[in-house]
Amino acid sequence: MKSYHVNLGAGLEGLLLREHDMPVPGPGEVLVRVRACSLNFREIMILFHGSYTLPIRPDVIPVSDGAGEIVQVGEGVTKVKAGDRVAGVVFPHWLDGPFRWENSGQLGGSLHGMLTEYAVFSEEAVVRFPDHLSFEEAATLPCAAVTAWNALTGGKPLEAGQAVLTLGSGGVSLFAIQLAKLFGARVIATTSSMEKAERLKALGADDVIDYNAVPNWHITVRELTEGRGADCVVEVGGAGTLEKSIRSAAADGQISQVGWLAGGTSSVPIGAIAANVYTLRRIAVGSRSQFIAMNRAIALSRLKPVIDRVFPFEEASAAFAYLKDQPRFGKVVIKIG
Repeated sequence: MKSYHVNLGAGLEGLLLREHDMPVPGPGEVLVRVRACSLNFREIMILFHGSYTLPIRPDVIPVSDGAGEIVQVGEGVTKVKAGDRVAGVVFPHWLDGPFRWENSGQLGGSLHGMLTEYAVFSEEAVVRFPDHLSFEEAATLPCAAVTAWNALTGGKPLEAGQAVLTLGSGGVSLFAIQLAKLFGARVIATTSSMEKAERLKALGADDVIDYNAVPNWHITVRELTEGRGADCVVEVGGAGTLEKSIRSAAADGQISQVGWLAGGTSSVPIGAIAANVYTLRRIAVGSRSQFIAMNRAIALSRLKPVIDRVFPFEEASAAFAYLKDQPRFGKVVIKIG
């Protein structure tokens, strides 16, 4: 079998393909034939930026998100069986409840990840995914989709008729639009072009604001909600957008802070921080139980993830380069085998 390995900050030239003996599952473990994995911004941070908020083990098999089929189970396994189609859990030790640092072991970080032909996992580290999804589609779920689900349900649960604000067209934002519509919510999205606006509307967004044409988009959010603001804001921009997200939120609204993609430092004025009553909640993907709950909703609605491009396993370097340098709408996936 073959797998890719990287070190923190090694760049594309440090993405190395190696050959290994086939692993064997021990008690409570399963052997998964990985069929597809998908890339997230975390891969850019690890491979190119050389920094990440959580530890990265030396010579790690990268990528947190993947899906495949169980080909062998170890002694005592009861939750899954050979032949099951499963996706990996990004934080395999985080089963339920609030995030704890002792559960912060992460696939593709302190633990080996999914950019491999075969991998051994604890039976707790995998979940069955909906039957209508392909391996490539299921591989997009573990990080971006579970994060979006957590953003919408992990704090104050979303209710039908409430307004959700999403920012941009990254993976989390696209899933947040699709999932919010399952709750009967009204979705307001921001984006950078009319072309993307039409694609966001096709996914379910009720209103889309071009933030290049309307830089004070928080005012438009309030106008669209008759002055009330958004009940839930899925905040992915960080330093560049947090002030406007605060000003966009409804009284007692919730801001689920997912990323800090704009980089740099924030200079949100104290007047903006104090001008509203809201909850700012930092999101760290989600637990195994949240993944399972989300899968039930996806199966019932037959929701389909948005995929931008699929690369073969042999062209993993090209997939990483594409993720880093090219504009995208949807997930970048690597097909294995």
